[in-house]
Amino acid sequence: MKKTSTRLADGRELIYYDLRDDSVRDATDRRPLDRTVTTSEIRRDPLLGDSVAIASHRQGRTYHPPADECPLCPSAGDRLSEIPDSSYDVVVFENRFPSLAGDSGRCEVVCFTSDHNASFGELTEEQVGLVLEAWTDRTSELSHLPSVEQVFCFENRGAEIGVTLGHPHGQIYAYPFTTPRTALMLRSAATHKEMTGGENLFDAVLERELAGERVVLEGEHWVAFVPYAAHWPYEVHLYPKRRVPDLLGLDEGARTEFPKVYLELLRRFDRIFGESESPAPYIAAWHQAPFGALEEFDGVVREDFALHLELFTIRRTSGKLKFLAGSESGMNVFINDVPPERAAERLREVASS
Repeated sequence: MKKTSTRLADGRELIYYDLRDDSVRDATDRRPLDRTVTTSEIRRDPLLGDSVAIASHRQGRTYHPPADECPLCPSAGDRLSEIPDSSYDVVVFENRFPSLAGDSGRCEVVCFTSDHNASFGELTEEQVGLVLEAWTDRTSELSHLPSVEQVFCFENRGAEIGVTLGHPHGQIYAYPFTTPRTALMLRSAATHKEMTGGENLFDAVLERELAGERVVLEGEHWVAFVPYAAHWPYEVHLYPKRRVPDLLGLDEGARTEFPKVYLELLRRFDRIFGESESPAPYIAAWHQAPFGALEEFDGVVREDFALHLELFTIRRTSGKLKFLAGSESGMNVFINDVPPERAAERLREVASS
């Protein structure tokens, strides 16, 4: 992998990740852009104790542009985009309309391929390996920023999810706090550790799932399963078998196997509802341990957390979406219409031949 860092016309950082070591990235951003000005602010909810990002400048972000005006495609002639070069393998750049900025963290865009009409599931294993390297590198770099406590790499796919740009891409949020969902996991891990005399909660969950009926696919280094208490009709968690706290901890074997396992998982998601419903909308979310202090989670250290990816679709059956209505949105109590065991069975049925 070759990494080349440069700056866009408004001062934002852009990084090329190339498969070839002899790639030259010297194109300049020719757009007449003013310096990016954001109004991101973090406010803490006194009743719930969580944090909310107030980012009014995002109202003006690019919204469903035609393909020939896509800001994530390479620049070509007089059509100038966020990527100055005429081609790329993987690109990461600071979001022009970030939810988090400055002392409130940082937001980046990850373009998985220059092919506007592709999807992550259509990438080659070599391309996916490069994306994994980019995620890992950004996790490392962002973790050293003084304002960052947790790094979250994710992909939203599909208009149903709320995606406003059709080009295959993901995002990285670098939060200045530990997110509520991660905090819940850490508190559960602390309680379990205390009650069992030191047993790791993530290890216990993985051991139970490996012995059960909800495993979707398994490799030498990775296992994917539908969790016992899945929130979404089709939800899969992908774990490395060797517990590590973040992407930086993956060994060479896990890195090498990941592309094959993950691509198969994504392709099964595209098949579960039939050709007429493909591609399936989904969210793919990496859960990593925070880089800040964990004193509030009694007895838990970073190494107790287990890196994993959670993949779910908001489609519950052909032609129907799972909406977060009163119970889910009002009380955060999910109601799942598909038994996790049946979801796992269905995802095994649509395996590649």
